Amino acid sequence: MTRALAVFFGLWLAGPALGQAPASPLVGTWLLVSNTTDPAGRKTATLGSEPRGTLIFTADGRYTLFMARAGLPRFVANSRDRGTDDENRAIVTGTLAHSGRYNVDARASTFAWTIEASTFPNWENTVQVRAFRIEGDLLRYTNPSASSAPGTPLEAVWRRAK
Repeated sequence: MTRALAVFFGLWLAGPALGQAPASPLVGTWLLVSNTTDPAGRKTATLGSEPRGTLIFTADGRYTLFMARAGLPRFVANSRDRGTDDENRAIVTGTLAHSGRYNVDARASTFAWTIEASTFPNWENTVQVRAFRIEGDLLRYTNPSASSAPGTPLEAVWRRAK
């Protein structure tokens, strides 16, 4: 009886882990290294030479992404709602954020994010697939059509946060 109880409680404690697929290699926090397009064979750093950003994949299938150009202008009025046209333009062209759900197709080396909210509203309620690879602590993925240059492929490189 004691052995049966031990087995039962052991299985009960491990319950959610039994029969589940292995955790996605994407799970964790990643820091932006580069974000580049390559129109006409010339690599262009879309967010400058020192981009900033964080990408978080959770084990329950959610993600959030934020990226920004370093050195964005401060708003003279000290209010987001009272930015000048130039200040607002700099922020729109120098940042991108979105969040939602994701799933991974390990065989195809792709993930798809279902974008629920974005600073680029045209992407909201869309599903976008990215081919990816992980090399050591680097995650690389390609976007076949950058939001800043539709039809132009983009490569994003992220380093796993320590």
